[in-house]
Amino acid sequence: EQRRAERRRQFFAMLVVAALYRCLLVFGAHMYVNLLIDHQDTRNEMLQTEIRALDRQIARIRELDERRQAVIDRIQVIQTLQASRPEAVHLFDQMVVTLPDGTYFQELRQEDERIRLAGRAESNARISALMRRFEDSPWLEDPALQIIETRQEGPLQVRDFRLETEQTRPTETENDEEADEGAS
Repeated sequence: EQRRAERRRQFFAMLVVAALYRCLLVFGAHMYVNLLIDHQDTRNEMLQTEIRALDRQIARIRELDERRQAVIDRIQVIQTLQASRPEAVHLFDQMVVTLPDGTYFQELRQEDERIRLAGRAESNARISALMRRFEDSPWLEDPALQIIETRQEGPLQVRDFRLETEQTRPTETENDEEADEGAS
């Protein structure tokens, strides 16, 4: 009976030790998992910090790219304006060169490459001569007569006309030929 009681005590003692060991093992596993979670949270926080820093850098790069593109666009506009600066001089020069006697302009408008002219002439032949000269000009092309109105101004008949033409940019060979003709 005593032996049985001793065994029972040993059994319960072993049971208690096993339960304690098991609790200790579960507690250790729980602590280890919590340690791993804390470590991963720390890594995640570090990654989030790096991501925010990279996002700020990306935003800065985008801003710099936009500024760079704006500067490039301005440079292109300036280059276009620089290239087209002598065109106004050539246009007015061509207007003088192509204008026949007995004809004058009252209005000249330019929208992009399209030029709208309004003027007066002594006869229809002078308007025709003006259009032929526009066609022969290296800086003007495709003249299109919009309207001719004949009216009496004292003893003279006057023709009011409107026409449109396109401004062109002659090739280098045409420019050279024009310069040679001007020098002769």
